[in-house]
Amino acid sequence: MERLSKLILLALSVQGCAPQDDACGPATGVVSRVIDGDTIDLESGERVRYLLINTPELDECFFDEATMRNEELVQQKTISLEYDNEQCTDQFGRLLALISVDGVGVNESLVDDGYACALYIPPAGTSRREEFVSRQTTAQSQGKGMWSQCPSITCN
Repeated sequence: MERLSKLILLALSVQGCAPQDDACGPATGVVSRVIDGDTIDLESGERVRYLLINTPELDECFFDEATMRNEELVQQKTISLEYDNEQCTDQFGRLLALISVDGVGVNESLVDDGYACALYIPPAGTSRREEFVSRQTTAQSQGKGMWSQCPSITCN
């Protein structure tokens, strides 16, 4: 009986360590669908737009590559979401978040590898704006991804 009590206490303490939901939305979720290079749906029903980045649209060079890379990074995986509480959603009602999988930043990876541009829409992301611009500049100078594959790129 004492062993069972210890197991129950252990289970309760582990449960208490789980990330709690933020005021904006869930702290974690499982990706059910990748919409494109910077938008996903969670199994819980929320649509999430990646904060501080923009990937090519359907009719633009590198759309397929960015979408496929996003799928590789997040599809059917448990992700962590980090919000900038200055602005929780965009004009379409999508949650705005930085995404990570096993501690690796997805937003950052997409910019670093040339699948995304830095995109700052005030006020969300103010504290990390310069970091993402710097990451884009580095990817451009190294000719990564779309920076060496596309004749013209519109980052907006």
